[in-house]
Amino acid sequence: MKLAVFLSDLRRTEDTYDRLKADKLGVILVENGVYHAVLKEGGKDSPILSKAGANFYVLSDDLETRGFTAAQVNSKVKVVSYGDIVDLIMNDYEKTAWL
Repeated sequence: MKLAVFLSDLRRTEDTYDRLKADKLGVILVENGVYHAVLKEGGKDSPILSKAGANFYVLSDDLETRGFTAAQVNSKVKVVSYGDIVDLIMNDYEKTAWL
């Protein structure tokens, strides 16, 4: 299964996220979830970005709304537009979920 997961919160229990299993996993950071792409705690990346084999994306509009630029985004994360997200969920992933 190819699964795209929208993550919209910074502080959330990671139990469900940790249990996700997919042949292909895409994590799309939106709303306050964009903080996972730019903030470090104690010099470490967000634990969300440590999911092995996952592809990470961050919505550019939500990033800019919170005062961040693409240059501040972790190198593991690709900055995407709304159109890019539509392409991802229509072409690359079979199912979507919201956490």
